[in-house]
Amino acid sequence: MKAIRRAMWPCTLRGRLSLVALATATLVMVVLTVVFNAVVRDHLQRQADDELRTRAEAVATTVDTRSDPVRVRETADDALLDTNVWIYAGPRLLERPVSAPADGTLTTVAAGLAARVTSRCTTFEGDGPVRLCSRPVGEVPSQTAPGAVVVTALDLAPYRASAATMLLASLALGTTVLACTYVLTRLAVGRALHPVQVMTGQATRWSAAASDERFGATARPAELAQLGASLDGLLDRIRAVLRHEQLLTGELSHELRTPLTRITTELDWWRARPRSAEETRAMHARLTDAAQCMRTICDTLLDDARDSTRAVPGTASVLPVLRYLTAGAPAHGTATVTVSCPETLTAGVPAALLERIVSPLLDNALRYARSRVLISARQHPDGSVRIKVVDDGPGVPDSFTGGLFQPGRRADPGDGHGGAGLGLPLARRLARSADGDVRHDAQHTPGAAFVISLPAA
Repeated sequence: MKAIRRAMWPCTLRGRLSLVALATATLVMVVLTVVFNAVVRDHLQRQADDELRTRAEAVATTVDTRSDPVRVRETADDALLDTNVWIYAGPRLLERPVSAPADGTLTTVAAGLAARVTSRCTTFEGDGPVRLCSRPVGEVPSQTAPGAVVVTALDLAPYRASAATMLLASLALGTTVLACTYVLTRLAVGRALHPVQVMTGQATRWSAAASDERFGATARPAELAQLGASLDGLLDRIRAVLRHEQLLTGELSHELRTPLTRITTELDWWRARPRSAEETRAMHARLTDAAQCMRTICDTLLDDARDSTRAVPGTASVLPVLRYLTAGAPAHGTATVTVSCPETLTAGVPAALLERIVSPLLDNALRYARSRVLISARQHPDGSVRIKVVDDGPGVPDSFTGGLFQPGRRADPGDGHGGAGLGLPLARRLARSADGDVRHDAQHTPGAAFVISLPAA
């Protein structure tokens, strides 16, 4: 049964609204048709009764109840008045229609009405429907029977034919109205939903292509304007998610490149010639360290991506992290790295996060330095930890300082140095996730200087 209902129930909103409108219109039309035809039948019956009473009153003027016995006076239109008329004086039948036998069923019904000596009407269903009405004649003293009773009859077939015609006409009209209602409802609903279909297609295309187009730029009715505003917000969130996903992918690729390079170098070196057992164990240790570094990078970036606004718990001694980074940093030319940091300096971030913040800055410094790179760390008077990474390279062009921390941007993509433009934005984002920051010191010359601010332990 449920399957049948699901099969009959339209799947589209247009079909459902059209079906609901058709059902509602059908109910209204049925009620109106029933009420209308009931009123028509009642009106036709009243019309027939009025005609019978009029004829009875006309016939009553020909009955002389003052004479004894009661007699019927003859008039000029007597034949017309005697049509379907019975006149009784008590139980005695004075006149009857020629077409109605004295012992016929219709005469018997008329005699029954006359016996009640009151004004009454009844319908006799014989070979055809006949309406009969009785009317007492004459003024008599109280509690005595009237001198005579006139009973008139009328064939109801024409009236019922008129009622049937009205019923068929109302059914035909109702069917036409329902068909027009269904068609017009489908057209109106389809026209009303067309902008929604257009907006749905646009939203699908824009979300897939991360387009900057939005619905708010087009004037629409209030309801569709609210829908457009909701879709605009949804598209903005989708675009932000896509951008965050692309950024995370790029950052992972950027950060994993160094340990992957170390692993590749170790394997190439091991295949170049046979190694002793001690050299093999050392190589295995370096491979393990690189793999652990990759795992740390993945865990750190993914944890930050899950909730970049949370406060990062944990502490780390700064000097060991800086020494680990400088020891494992790839060689770039002849630049030397110098570390200046107190032994007891502690930052209020985990060691893995501190490593990921400093590592991109160190890689950039080694990439562009001519001869030296200096990493200095100290406790600032306000309690924060400041780590400064300085190189003696060409520095950052003044025209590029505004886009320095924008993902994917480089000052000169064709300068021969590798890089995807993701290191500095990643360092700043991770630092800010820990209530810190990374900024460029534009006052430092020559070379480039970047300052990392982190909360104290």
